[in-house]
Order: sequence, then C-alpha cells, then structure tokens
Amino acid sequence: MKSAIVRARVEESLKADVEVVLAKLGLSVSEAIGLYLVQIKLRRGIPFDIKVPNGVTLKTFKDTDANKDLVRCKNAKDMFDELGI
Repeated sequence: MKSAIVRARVEESLKADVEVVLAKLGLSVSEAIGLYLVQIKLRRGIPFDIKVPNGVTLKTFKDTDANKDLVRCKNAKDMFDELGI
C-alpha cells in the first residue's frame, strides 16, 4: 500500500512540459517519480550520469541555442552522408 508522500517544487513550465512527454508514455508525474525512485534503489544511485559539461560542450550548447554552425539534414540518410558514415 502506498502511503508516503513526496513533495517537490518545480517551475510550472517544466512541470507542464514534462506532463506532455509523460502523457505520451502513458505515465503520470507520480508514476514517473515512483519509477525513478525504484531505479535509484536498484542501481544504488542516480540512474544516469550527472556531469558538468566541458568547454566544448558548453560552446556547442551556446552556438546551437543561437542557431550558429548548425547542419540541417533532410532525413537520416542525408545526415549519415553528411557525417560520412
């Protein structure tokens, strides 16, 4: 029986964006938090890497946010051709 309550304050826009994604997965925020907690228990830690981005990554984030140095592809084949793979 579920009886514990977990409360967290987040930005309204973040919650709304997450609810849209979770709805597509058929999950509520409460169910997603429950899954997250189960994964923490099973893995004995956070279930994904948490890292401070390096300088190259930060520059890439800044450039892409500014629509700078973007390569646009029509489809996956075009992307792979552009990457040479």
